[in-house]
Amino acid sequence: MLQVVSSFCVLLFSLGLDQAYVRDYHESVRKPALLKAALLPGLLLLVMGLAFCFVVPGFISKALFSVDSVQISILVALCFLAAFVSRFLSLILRMQERGLAFSMSQVLPKVLFLSVIGVYVLFSFGFDLLHLVIAHTLSITAVTLIYVWNTRQEWFVALSQRVDTEKLKAMLRFGAPLIMGGAAFWGLTAMDKVFLRSLSNFEELGIYSVASSFAAAAVVFQSIFSTIWAPTVYKWAAEGINTEKIDQVTEYVLVAVVILFSLAGLFSWGITYLLPPSYESVQYILVACMAYPLFYTLSEATGVGLGIARKSTYAVMASIIAVVVNLVGNYLLIPIYGAAGAAISTAFAFWIFFIARTEFSSLVWRRLPRVKLYSMTLICLVVSICFALIGEKLHLVFIGMWGAISFLAIFIFSKSLKKGVSKLRLWVSGRV
Repeated sequence: MLQVVSSFCVLLFSLGLDQAYVRDYHESVRKPALLKAALLPGLLLLVMGLAFCFVVPGFISKALFSVDSVQISILVALCFLAAFVSRFLSLILRMQERGLAFSMSQVLPKVLFLSVIGVYVLFSFGFDLLHLVIAHTLSITAVTLIYVWNTRQEWFVALSQRVDTEKLKAMLRFGAPLIMGGAAFWGLTAMDKVFLRSLSNFEELGIYSVASSFAAAAVVFQSIFSTIWAPTVYKWAAEGINTEKIDQVTEYVLVAVVILFSLAGLFSWGITYLLPPSYESVQYILVACMAYPLFYTLSEATGVGLGIARKSTYAVMASIIAVVVNLVGNYLLIPIYGAAGAAISTAFAFWIFFIARTEFSSLVWRRLPRVKLYSMTLICLVVSICFALIGEKLHLVFIGMWGAISFLAIFIFSKSLKKGVSKLRLWVSGRV
């Protein structure tokens, strides 16, 4: 609950200005002033909101955990503030393309959290909610302090800058619609668990959670691409757009998505050696669970025109369309198929999300080549859905199908693969 509400808090109080900061960074002459304009309004609103909550001192703790504790409420408030500040300071590292520092800051909260939990276990104390919240607070606060140190030159200059109200209004016009889209996307990724909890049973919820955890390996691919792509493409936009480069990157991402789908389908049986027999069905729904990060990554590439053209309303519409599709899909499929129904519904919803972002980008920016995009992703979607439903009966047949999709991708994208390999060799030789 703490992590879910914390992420929603950052989403809500950022006012979409974090996205506006990323969009305007390379076009802004006064970057420290841009940072101050992006961070200050939401921070002030968050502080005011938290102060209002402390009119009843234990309100936050009681609302989240049904425990009336002033200590926990204070710790949770610190978590919210630290998470909010970390979000904006991390964008500095991201936009400056300081990849190692940014990546380490993403990993450190989990490492520090596990370290504190390890101390609790080692010395046999702290097995309660208060100490769990303390561990989370320490980890997120420590990472925020590391961000503060790594970005000290930028935020120190930003303190003395004057906020340009006209610029702030323009940023709000771009970013505010993204709040609704972000909320819709937040709901899109959480809806499957909520419906499983209410329309199915804990056994199905457990199977789905385990499958989602294994599918999170694809989130690494999504995270790396999203971290690199947005700053790079907006930098290209500031310098003059080369649409051929964008099309080439999109094709590389499509190849990677198809190959990752195929590899997951070919080797999903391997996870049965890591799980108890009661989780055998995880191997069949795993591929469908991977659709969320993979289709989302592809939509980041194909939907770039929405950011370049500053048409954020269309991004919101794409999220809302996908939420409605997922809502109907979960409601209809989960009572019949359980975890497989949730996986199928979410996979289809994210394919629709990808289609919507691609079509809207083509509408407001330029027409994209879409035949390969839609045909290859549709094949992966259909096979992953069938695999979730009847994979247990026709396992060997599906292994053959995933192998055939791999060879088809290699054949269709042979030119792009050759170019990519040659570029990789040049890059490696240059680094060496």
